[in-house]
Amino acid sequence: MGREFLNLVDISEAHRIIRNLFKEIYHPPRMEKVNLKNAYGRVLAQDVKSPIDLPPFNRASRDGYALKAEDTFHASEDNPSTLKCIEVIEAGDIPQKKVKRGCCSRISTGAQIPEGADAIVMVEYTEEDDNILIYRSAYPGQHITPKGSDILRNDIIAKKGSILSPEKIGAISAAGISKVPVIAKPKIGILSTGNELIEPSNDQTPGKIFDSNSHSIAAAVKNCGCEPKILGIVKDDYKELSKAIREGVLECDILITSGGTSAGAGDMLREVVQDNGEVMIHGISIKPGKPTLIGKVDGKLVFGLPGFPVSALIIFDVLLRPYLMELSGKTPLGYHTIELPLAHRLHSSKGRIHYALVKVKNSKVYPILKDSGAIASLADADGYIKIPKNVEILEEGSKVKVSPFLPYEC
Repeated sequence: MGREFLNLVDISEAHRIIRNLFKEIYHPPRMEKVNLKNAYGRVLAQDVKSPIDLPPFNRASRDGYALKAEDTFHASEDNPSTLKCIEVIEAGDIPQKKVKRGCCSRISTGAQIPEGADAIVMVEYTEEDDNILIYRSAYPGQHITPKGSDILRNDIIAKKGSILSPEKIGAISAAGISKVPVIAKPKIGILSTGNELIEPSNDQTPGKIFDSNSHSIAAAVKNCGCEPKILGIVKDDYKELSKAIREGVLECDILITSGGTSAGAGDMLREVVQDNGEVMIHGISIKPGKPTLIGKVDGKLVFGLPGFPVSALIIFDVLLRPYLMELSGKTPLGYHTIELPLAHRLHSSKGRIHYALVKVKNSKVYPILKDSGAIASLADADGYIKIPKNVEILEEGSKVKVSPFLPYEC
């Protein structure tokens, strides 16, 4: 097969193709049930309805005496009502006696209201003698939290698409629910290719470079709500690469590779994907990231990102992040651009959309003028700017829109 790009597509066409592929292959998202203790941060796949009323019974909201309000209507400091205490009810107890006229039950906060009682007088307004002296009148319903006042049976506690926060988990557990339906985390395989790559270690080998893409892409995948699986490094060998890709799509829902996408003599990803499936895109009219490849193998998507770290992460951010977040159930966050003046002149590649890393300082935008292999430039960048394909030079002072890198969640 010749080593050339297929027809270059522009960024809007690439998004259209990717969007359709995700819709065709991965929708609707898979669902699974997880224990509530493992549910934090997961996305609900269905509404969660309460199987019970909350609270499940009329409940005391104060320590005091449960009684009939009419027995206290004329009670005062000078003329207390006198009632007989028939029972002590602690939280968790089931009341055993019905409260009748002239009687009351000592009750703790959270305990179930006994039958016959319709009010609680706080203990501060009572005195215990041979009987109970009530020094303040009560009204029906006073200090009683009615059954179902928080939520009624079959009411929705948490809606489909909600991210399970501590507050939602608390409400769900209060309803006695131990497992919840969540969107299954898509498993994303990550493969680095190149004869020059070795795993990070304390030893530097002449002529080799440490693989940074696997770990940076895995972190970005995790941030999208997906489960990364680092599959290691594969040399630029057709048989090894073909075997690794076939195994990768068996293990994972989506496979991301980095390296091996350009039209150089040693790059064969396109050939491997074409022979094992179908290449949908090979070459996008952008910089960096022109050699990006998108294909299908065994009905799974394969994304071939450029090998240079800056190119790989910018292409991931621009092309993959929104769809991975949607697939995992997380609403893709909009890019809130910041418009600021350019600190100095910037040359661009006319004919291609150019994504340039920038740093913001003193309300000005400073382009980071390092090549796309310089991983340290990413650590220093605050975001990037998008330069239209018909612009070759941006003059100092030109207003540009900075797309900040999105914050990463733990």
